[in-house]
Order: sequence, then C-alpha cells, then structure tokens
Amino acid sequence: MSQQPPPPYGYPQQPYYGPPPDHPQATTVLVLGILGLVVCQVISPVAWVMGNRVLREIDASGGQLGGRSNVNAGRICGIIGTILIGISLLVLVGFLGIFVVAGVAGSVG
Repeated sequence: MSQQPPPPYGYPQQPYYGPPPDHPQATTVLVLGILGLVVCQVISPVAWVMGNRVLREIDASGGQLGGRSNVNAGRICGIIGTILIGISLLVLVGFLGIFVVAGVAGSVG
C-alpha cells in the first residue's frame, strides 16, 4: 500500500481548525453533578438546572462552543441525585407517618 504524495507546491490545502473550545461552565456542571451524586445531594438540582442552561447555550452557539458530553454527564448525574433526594424524602415521610400512627394508636389503647 503506497502513501499518497504531498500536494504540489502552491496547491490550496484545507485548514485544520480543531474542535471548538469547551463552554466555560462545562467542567463546572460535570463537577457539580458528580459531587451532587456522591457527596452532597443538595447540589444535584443545581447541576441539573445549570446543565440545561449550558446545553441551550451550546446549541445556540452554532458549533462555536463544545463540551456537550461533559455537560450531559453532569446534568444526568444531577438528575439522578435529585431523584435520590426525592426517594429519600418519601422514605423519611413514610417512616414519620408510621411512627405518628403508632404513637396515636398506642395512646388511644
């Protein structure tokens, strides 16, 4: 298999621009999403909302901004963390309801 020879001198070549720069907050959304999922779930909704906003800005940039995969990963971690907060609150309310019902039933009898 032979390599293709370089174009002759003066032949126009396509410039290489590379990937667009990441959105300035792409890494921030990713870090908030991971921290919200692993350490402090209270910041998970912040990652979710911020991720939605940054994705809209990336889409509106017309290809001038990148970092979509980092933002998506952080946003998804924020969604999962927010769901875990909801489940935790439902379990807590359920246990409190059981204790209230048991306390009322115990004081009546």
